[in-house]
Amino acid sequence: MKTEQEYLVKKITDPHRINVEVPGSKSITNRALLIAAMADGTSTLKGVLFSDDSRHFLQALIDMKFPVEVNEAQCTVKITGYGGRIPYFEQNHDKELSIDVGSAGTAARFLTAYLGLSRGDSFLNSSDQMKKRPMQELIESLENLGAEFTFEEEENHFPYHIHSDGCQKEETVVDVEKSSQFLSALLIASVLVDHDFTIHVKGNHGMEYVKMTIAMMEQFGVSVEQPDAGSYRIAKNSSYKAMDYQIEPDLSAACYFYAMSPLLHVPAKVMHVHHNCLQGDIRFLSVLEDMGCEISENEDGISVLPPENGLKGGSFDLSGFSDQALTLAAIAPFADGDVTIQNIGHIRFQECDRIHAILSNLHDLGIACEEKDGNITIHPGTLHGALIHTYEDHRVAMAFAIIGLKTDHVIIENPSCCRKTFENYFETLEAQVYD
Repeated sequence: MKTEQEYLVKKITDPHRINVEVPGSKSITNRALLIAAMADGTSTLKGVLFSDDSRHFLQALIDMKFPVEVNEAQCTVKITGYGGRIPYFEQNHDKELSIDVGSAGTAARFLTAYLGLSRGDSFLNSSDQMKKRPMQELIESLENLGAEFTFEEEENHFPYHIHSDGCQKEETVVDVEKSSQFLSALLIASVLVDHDFTIHVKGNHGMEYVKMTIAMMEQFGVSVEQPDAGSYRIAKNSSYKAMDYQIEPDLSAACYFYAMSPLLHVPAKVMHVHHNCLQGDIRFLSVLEDMGCEISENEDGISVLPPENGLKGGSFDLSGFSDQALTLAAIAPFADGDVTIQNIGHIRFQECDRIHAILSNLHDLGIACEEKDGNITIHPGTLHGALIHTYEDHRVAMAFAIIGLKTDHVIIENPSCCRKTFENYFETLEAQVYD
């Protein structure tokens, strides 16, 4: 992991084929950790992503007194679950559970729902970054179900205490316009309710991630019905089954290397990535295809071949895989026409205001761009060096490093922020693109 305060990306003079393995999926790792903890018996998770986020999640499970065995060298985790029960509450009837989720948004939302539907008293703390991120819609949904929240600082933000006597109601409503994790959290934790339970949804942001959640619940033995387009029902007596589970490679990480293909004009293969994966970011390959790249799949992974006649501009709806807005923004200046990234207004509320990060960094690099109504238009142009302000956001650092492969004097501020999901990103980048 890069620990210096700044990282100078070296411009590539002699590019060659990229053939890379990336860590396990952050989204799948975090869902698997919680579902395994809620299952009945011991599950072995393989291909686990070890990062700042997942370590906070694992520590939280350990603090909740789940038996956890970690082998980082083999990327495995064994977790023994107790059918939804939390061991800490059974061992400490009158003591408040205390956990710290750090900057891990998924852990923050998932564990809040789990504890909000369990019987017991909890205190949840977080990093300053997580204190700024949205939680209100999930909290209000849990309060509607009977959970009681006491806030130590700003209302509806970390840190807070939760008191819950379980859930007696049959339904709730949640608004997902700021984060689909609110719905995923309630879906996973809904097996704690001892009667049929329905979640009604407002908004449609990030539903690809909800599809992933439902698919993983079904893999672990819990079916989710959809009575209508805006409702999800989980039957009483639903329970997760312990199992051995293989986690897919992280598509968000893979896409940085796929995006290097048209810039460096070399083939790029990410091992073990396939079109039938659970992750919505696989749709970024269709964007690259529309921009002129060729996509091919073999038994060992998917390859991107660069366009023969340069990268094409166009308009692209990234509402369903918005983590790739930064990646697309990084290659957009190299296209032969304007690139418009549509329906990404919600990324203002992620690890940082990512719309601001895109616009300000591209302006600093000499590129004209503007935002209107949640859509960003980026004009082609000649780039020059600049200091990339990451705002402590791992995806800003990883995406804008791509520009430095074609542009002199691009410097990434605080490269260690990548520890959130891909702590050796820059080492992997160097091994792939430099002789």
